[in-house]
Amino acid sequence: MSHEVLQELPLFAGLTQADLDMLEARSQTISLAPGEVLMQEGTPGGSLYVILEGEFEIVKRSGAQDVLLAVRGPGEVIGEMSLLDQTPRTATVRALAASKLMEIHHEAFQHLLQGSPGAAVSILRTITSRLRNTEAMLRQKEKMAALGTLSAGLAHELNNPAAALTRSAGQLKDILSSWVEAGAALVGAGIDPSAIRAAFDRSAPSARPAPANDPLAQSRLESSLEAWLTEQGVDRAWDLAPSLAAAGWTEADLEAWAATVSSERRASWLTWVAWMTAAGRVLGEMAMSAGRISDIVGAVRSYAYLDRAPVQRVEVHAGLEDTLVILRHKLEPGVRVVRRYDEGLPAIEGFGSELNQVWTNLIDNAVQAMHAEGELSITTSRQDEEVLVEICDNGPGIPPEIRERIFEPFFTTKPPGSGSGLGLHLVYNIVVHRHAGRIEVDSHPGRTCFAVRLPMRLRGPDER
Repeated sequence: MSHEVLQELPLFAGLTQADLDMLEARSQTISLAPGEVLMQEGTPGGSLYVILEGEFEIVKRSGAQDVLLAVRGPGEVIGEMSLLDQTPRTATVRALAASKLMEIHHEAFQHLLQGSPGAAVSILRTITSRLRNTEAMLRQKEKMAALGTLSAGLAHELNNPAAALTRSAGQLKDILSSWVEAGAALVGAGIDPSAIRAAFDRSAPSARPAPANDPLAQSRLESSLEAWLTEQGVDRAWDLAPSLAAAGWTEADLEAWAATVSSERRASWLTWVAWMTAAGRVLGEMAMSAGRISDIVGAVRSYAYLDRAPVQRVEVHAGLEDTLVILRHKLEPGVRVVRRYDEGLPAIEGFGSELNQVWTNLIDNAVQAMHAEGELSITTSRQDEEVLVEICDNGPGIPPEIRERIFEPFFTTKPPGSGSGLGLHLVYNIVVHRHAGRIEVDSHPGRTCFAVRLPMRLRGPDER
């Protein structure tokens, strides 16, 4: 390669004759066919490349997809980041057309940086620009992926009570029809309406003690009531016994109540009270389902800090609980959550929605580390003018050799294709740069703890 060609490239425009000679001696020209991979994400970095001819795409694995970061052409440099910090390649580079590159080995690159301030400044500008662009693109990708995960989780959480509400509404229609028929039968038999009203007040579920929460005892009671109702000539006893048992009726209760009417009316009385009790049970289930939907919607609204100023007084416990609601689909049924909250913990000043991103990342990482089975403990306390939040799991721990790097951008402890390495980097930025707080990690096999320390009051730039 001639000196004239090298000097036409922006990176080498200011090099001396000696530098150019050194580069020629310590570099080589390589050719790639369309579709051929120059470097693979995660492999060791050993050389810097300057594109002489052709075009390359640079992609990074994020989740199950490849994210296109950039397309590079003649005169541009690739591979410099992993060469500078001696880390594996952070992206995959693939030729889009027949291409030629100048491969500069590590020793020549180091010599170039030490001997040519102009080249060092050019490389620094290139790296800074690429870091900004790459992080911006992946941050957006990460946000969209997180939004998709949260949406799927919320859809799952909302679907259960919504389906229960729909099912109960269908049941209530049939039950009310049967109850009306039973009431009409009573009136047709000459029963005084005031007696029916008195029976209603006496039989209403709210007037009865709550049954014990013992599934086995409940099952025995249902069987006993079904057999007794059948003996009394009540139709569909198998359908009515569960509602009576759930409302706390016993065989003795029904016997005493039915004794107030003549024997020929007994079956009608029992049928009427059974259908009324069934209606009350279904209405209670509908109220629970509607309340569950309301709770989820309220948690989402609180989690996102909708209609609130960016900076406000933040209740840390409320944020943690909202996050647990949002992530409930990942926690159940294998993760046991242990809360050790300081009940006297004061509100702090901060960016509420961003802090919820912190709790979401840390809790989600903990659940993934435990493979959705284990114990997640959340502890809060006040220490002087700071609030301490500790989120711990009993997973396998973080290996010591990578513990110091977990907050670096693009670094991930997950297998290739399972993460972009931005989660903990974003957590670090929110805690340290946005709130002037601190985040520390203590990890060994069987226990990993992230400790987040946040000041009670947001400090101005001159106070940090």
